[in-house]
Amino acid sequence: MMLPRIGKLDTEAFERFIFPYLGAESSRVILGPRHGVDAAVIALDDAPAGSRRVMVVAEDPTFGMPVLLDNFGWGIVHICASDVAVMGIKPQFLSICLLLPPDTEPALLDRIWRQVDEECKRLGIAIVGGHTGVYPGIAYPLNGGCTVWGFGNEGELTPASAARPGDALVVTKGPAIEATAILALQAEEELKAKLGIQMVEDAKALFYQMTVVPDALLCRNYARAMHDATEGGLLGGVYEMAAASGIGVTVYEEKIVTNDAVKAVCNYFEIDPLVAISEGTLVCAVPPERVNELKAAAGQAGLPLYEIGEFTAGIRRFIRRNGKEEPLLPVKEDPFWQAYFKTVMK
Repeated sequence: MMLPRIGKLDTEAFERFIFPYLGAESSRVILGPRHGVDAAVIALDDAPAGSRRVMVVAEDPTFGMPVLLDNFGWGIVHICASDVAVMGIKPQFLSICLLLPPDTEPALLDRIWRQVDEECKRLGIAIVGGHTGVYPGIAYPLNGGCTVWGFGNEGELTPASAARPGDALVVTKGPAIEATAILALQAEEELKAKLGIQMVEDAKALFYQMTVVPDALLCRNYARAMHDATEGGLLGGVYEMAAASGIGVTVYEEKIVTNDAVKAVCNYFEIDPLVAISEGTLVCAVPPERVNELKAAAGQAGLPLYEIGEFTAGIRRFIRRNGKEEPLLPVKEDPFWQAYFKTVMK
C-alpha cells in the first residue's frame, strides 16, 4: 500500500496506521477519530447520554502556498474554525503552531498575525496559546496545527456520522470553491489571457467564500448532520458523510449548480469540479420536514443552497445527467493538487 502523494490519508491508510493506535481509552470521549468526521466530542460531566455538556475540538494544518500569503491569516482561522462549526457548535477558542522559514521578514509575520487576530475577533474566538518560531526545512510559512474548540450541549451536535435514511442531501454554494479560487490566484495572468479579465476576477473572489462557519451556524438549526467538502470535493464530502453514518445516498448531477467561474477554471485545467477541493461548500443531511424552513432561512441570509439528492438505506450512487448510474466511491486523489503544482512549476 502506498501513501497518497499529497494530501490527507485515504481510508485504507487511516484504518491501517492511525485508527488502531489511539492512546489510552476514556469514557469521556463521545466521538473520537473517524475518517470523514471533522472534530472530536468530549463529555464534560456525568449527566445521562444525550444531555451532557460537551467540548468539540478540531485541528487542521494550513499549507502556506505563496499565492495565499497575503491572506494566509484569514485562511487559517476560517479553515480551522469550520471544523468546529460543522459540528453545530460555535467556535470559541484557538491555539496555533505557526512555523516560519529562516529569513522571514517581520512584516510578513505581522500581516499574518494581524489577520488571525482580526478574523478571530470577527468570529468571537479567543486566541489562548500556541507556538510560533523560525525553523529550517520549511519553504513557506506553515500552520503546523491550529486547534479550535467550543462548548455546547450534546443535543446540539450535528456530526457527519448522524445522517439518517430519508434525510435530504443539501449543499451550500456548489462545488470546487477552493480549487477555483486558488488556481485563479496562482495562474491569474495565464487565465486572463484565455478566459478574460472578468471571469478571472469572479474566480478570485471565491477565495473569501472558503469558509463554512456562517453556513454551518445558520444550517445547524435545521440539519441533523453537517460536513465540509474539503479534499475530494463535493462528491468526496457526500461519500464521507454517508460512510460515516453507515448508510446509502443518491446524488443527482442535474441538481448540482456550478458557478460559471468554477466551470471555466476547472475546464481550463481539465479537472472535475465535483471532486476538487472545496472548503466553503457545506454538505448537510436535513430531515425532510425541515428543508423548506432551511431554504427560507438561507434565502433571507443570501446563502446559495441546493437540494441535490437524499440519504437512503440502499447503496451509495451518483446519477449522471443522462440517467446513467455510477457507484459513489471515495476519492483517491484530489485532481486540484496536480493542477496546482503544474502552475507552480511554470
